[in-house]
Amino acid sequence: MRTTIGVDIGGTKVAAGVVDPQGRVHDVVKHPTPFADAEALADVVGAAVRELRERNAGADIAAVGIGTAGFVDADRATIVLAANLGLADDPFKERLQRRVDLPVVVENDANAAAWAEARFGAGRGSGHVVCVTLGTGVGGGVVMNGEIQRGGFGAAAEFGHYRVVPYGRRCGCGNHGCWEQYASGRALVGEAHDLARTDPERAARLVELAGGDIAAVQGGDITRAAVEGDPGALACFRAVGEWVGLGLADLAAILDPELFVIGGGVSDAGDILLGPVRDSFQRNVSGRATRRLAGIRVASMGSAAGIVGAADLALR
Repeated sequence: MRTTIGVDIGGTKVAAGVVDPQGRVHDVVKHPTPFADAEALADVVGAAVRELRERNAGADIAAVGIGTAGFVDADRATIVLAANLGLADDPFKERLQRRVDLPVVVENDANAAAWAEARFGAGRGSGHVVCVTLGTGVGGGVVMNGEIQRGGFGAAAEFGHYRVVPYGRRCGCGNHGCWEQYASGRALVGEAHDLARTDPERAARLVELAGGDIAAVQGGDITRAAVEGDPGALACFRAVGEWVGLGLADLAAILDPELFVIGGGVSDAGDILLGPVRDSFQRNVSGRATRRLAGIRVASMGSAAGIVGAADLALR
């Protein structure tokens, strides 16, 4: 059976796996991610690929697909900018091909995850899918007519950095008012901080889960409290869900997808998040009285999406 190795390069770890044509992952290895050292990163990825080939000696491995955060050029060869990895203008495909005797394709990690969800996950069966990843920031990918939309220079679908509030909160990209400042995991934590400052009684459970220090609260703590039914945590999700839905309404006006797939850590809350998102989307989408509205689903492939998408795209 012909297989591919998919590699998901994150800010803290490199995860690589052997993937079959049905999107099933058969073996995974993980290693820490080096920072600001392209040669060391290529060494780590190369070692992971060799390890998987040795452990799966009978597999017909055809290629290696790399999913990495940041901008990747249209040729899918160069990491143009990956701030979380400390890399810029790096010919990563060339580096890795010196270490592995296999064809290599480099892809944006959000594109890879979107492709996996569209092909094998929550978006399967829909020809026009927009995936939005709500993590520390907001990422995304667009699959239209069975093709990833990369844009003219390979940097399409950076949804987190379209501006929803003129002169709003400062963003790490250098602008102000970007969507991810209001609709991300960081924004969810910010809502918890604001709640503790303005309404300490409603934030009591969140403070408790943070060990008495609201500054230490994590997104998982807010999700846990919301699942318990805590009013303060639910208010945080409603606030973020309102912004997510507002952004999806604008994306629907531009892209008109059949389906939105919502992934990332914030989506672990399921309907606690999606309820407010759907309400906001339906209130704000243009032409709502007459147009067909896109569905909104939670991503189904979890942490495997980046590996599976990168592997499958490498075959194409």
